[in-house]
Amino acid sequence: MLKNTFCHIPGIGPKFERRLWDKGILSWEALLNSRETVLTRRVPSFKLLVNESLEQFDAGNPNYFSALLHAKEHWRIFPHYRDSIAYIDIETNGFAGPYGYITAISLYDGKNVRYYVRGENLDNFKKDIEEYKVIVTYNGKCFDVPFIENHFRMRMPQAHIDLRYILRDLGFRGGLKGCEKQIGIDRGELDGLDGYFAVLLWNDYKRNRNVKALETLLAYNIQDVINLEPLMITAYNLKLKNTPFNDSLVVPPASHSDIVLPFNADVDTIERILHEQASRKSKTVQAL
Repeated sequence: MLKNTFCHIPGIGPKFERRLWDKGILSWEALLNSRETVLTRRVPSFKLLVNESLEQFDAGNPNYFSALLHAKEHWRIFPHYRDSIAYIDIETNGFAGPYGYITAISLYDGKNVRYYVRGENLDNFKKDIEEYKVIVTYNGKCFDVPFIENHFRMRMPQAHIDLRYILRDLGFRGGLKGCEKQIGIDRGELDGLDGYFAVLLWNDYKRNRNVKALETLLAYNIQDVINLEPLMITAYNLKLKNTPFNDSLVVPPASHSDIVLPFNADVDTIERILHEQASRKSKTVQAL
């Protein structure tokens, strides 16, 4: 899809891109062979910029395109760099600023799952993420990436596809879990849990040395990153429907049947923490 894209060129928006497609100019190569004079009147250096796009594409540089495309158009990058994508998500202790820290990070690259835990192997993430050219998150531009960069005192130079902007443009609402439900993803025993509950799991692990709480936290975090892939594919294919390439460039659904999850959620731990949380809320209400 990237080679069929023109709206990354300064001065060209989606409407003009559609006009090009309607004229049969469906790719960069077709444009270079075109004698359409409206192009040079619109952007005098149009063909020069298309040649530059081809060079950057051949060089395998997704950052060039992510810097020029609006965040809601980053879906166009996805299929071309799929072999170098890391889906990532973090959990924290619930605080921001100097009191905030990362408790866990999960990374999924479409084949394998990696996980990182504070006090164990968290620093390994810094080296491992260098293997990838593109990261995919949900709300990572506002939360995950700034938190990671601040925590490790590092920069993440990868091209970044944030599904929040793409899915919102498609009409999806309700955060990551809400979007999952709308496309039919079932979280099983993790259904209904959220980022705040992940904080409670970490606290239970630290306070009570409950390994089951840590395993449940990691199961939750890993589920987040694994689910980003079907969300990415769904968003890409839905966006593709509004282009002339719906029949030729569709990405098939991801199969997670061969993924061996390293952790399972512990139902007893979940129910106990939910009960404790409900009891605290009840006492607070009574005190008022």
